[in-house]
Amino acid sequence: MSNFDRRSFLKASMGAVAVGALAACAQSTQASAGVTPKALGKSVMGLVVPQMNEVRVGIIGVGERGVGFIHHFNNIEGSRVTAICDTDPLVIARAQKIMADYGQPNVAFYSKGEHAYRELLAREDVDIVIVATPWDWHHPMAKEAMLAGKHAFVEVPLALTIEQMWDLVDTAEATQRNCMMLENVNYGREELMVLNMVRQGVFGELLHGEAAYIHELRWQMKEMDRKTGSWRTHMHTRYNGNIYPTHGLGPVAQYMNINRGDRFDYMNSMSSPALGRAAYAKREFPADHPRNQLKYVHGDINTSLIKTVKGRTIMVQHDTTTPRPYSRHNLIQGTNGVFAGFPNRIALEHGGSGDFHSWDYDMEKWFKQYDHPLWIRMGAEAEKNGGHGGMDFLMCWRIIYCLRNAEPLDQDVYDGAAWSAVLPLSVDSVADRGNSKDFPDFTRGVWQTGKPLGIVS
Repeated sequence: MSNFDRRSFLKASMGAVAVGALAACAQSTQASAGVTPKALGKSVMGLVVPQMNEVRVGIIGVGERGVGFIHHFNNIEGSRVTAICDTDPLVIARAQKIMADYGQPNVAFYSKGEHAYRELLAREDVDIVIVATPWDWHHPMAKEAMLAGKHAFVEVPLALTIEQMWDLVDTAEATQRNCMMLENVNYGREELMVLNMVRQGVFGELLHGEAAYIHELRWQMKEMDRKTGSWRTHMHTRYNGNIYPTHGLGPVAQYMNINRGDRFDYMNSMSSPALGRAAYAKREFPADHPRNQLKYVHGDINTSLIKTVKGRTIMVQHDTTTPRPYSRHNLIQGTNGVFAGFPNRIALEHGGSGDFHSWDYDMEKWFKQYDHPLWIRMGAEAEKNGGHGGMDFLMCWRIIYCLRNAEPLDQDVYDGAAWSAVLPLSVDSVADRGNSKDFPDFTRGVWQTGKPLGIVS
């Protein structure tokens, strides 16, 4: 962006988006038919970008989720927040106070109109852009960020349609910019430990995984004018499938080297009846309330089954409606045994107690032996700075570390697209009596030679 002034970028971005939209439309028929579109650039698998001494951060969306990024990047050496955008004046006012409290009052703020983020993208002092907005904005904002020469880091899901996912893959390859989905659960202590155990062969050859997002969120329906429920409630009126698959699926995909030696092949999906949201609305709101005028179509419980090219299976579930305890149901089964989460437990045929008929719930000895080196190094700092037990902070720290040391990121655009593809494919499968739907190969064959994610020290 060194030769871009703001006005020229704003004008160019509108044209680029229009051209990009036409290109996406031109390829959408192929993508929808399961045909791999022609590449518009070169692969970004293992992409390494020039080393940055300081990473200058722009954040789009600092509401319920995004406000955490302000704190995290202000507490990571080598990162500096330079610009913030949000259309909610109360949220912007909060962000201004936070930055002032950190002794950084000269940050640029943008809030006038739904496209105010383009002014942030036009700045020369922004290297990476965090997109923490409602889901419909993820694709256009990430694409425009890359077209503006920035690296895009996008909250989950990466996009909502297969066509949008291909568009982000194409844009990343054409611009040679990172486009990483911010799947924070991959940085949880348990998930990192299990990844380390898998890499050391503790569970033997992997056969099957189970992943879920079980989180009762009906209370968000009471958020009418702002906060997550003001827009997320409507997703239950638009889609019947798994609308939030990646928290559980991301770690299992990394255990199985998805896109790095194996890939998702096809998926079958079924949903239960959609009863809970309407019943909650009837109980909690007046009869004429807007929440009682909506038609909730998203099945209360969705169950999907993925088959990989190597023949392994993954069960993925979604339920944010029924009354039951929180769980991400993180399970990985191999020929020598199994790990399961919520609660954490292990059973092995060889190793440990050797009694695979009984669960071992004592995790301390397993942490002592297999704690991931990244957690050993940064776990205390992560827990101190918080964010879902420290995983949010550790994810942000790792991003900055990789960019400052010219190392490839732990997740790339292919991962974000493959994990997010469960949303539209599950919707299609549910509508087709649970019949299987093929996953696109977003890597265009590079998965066969991609290197598995290593255990970094």
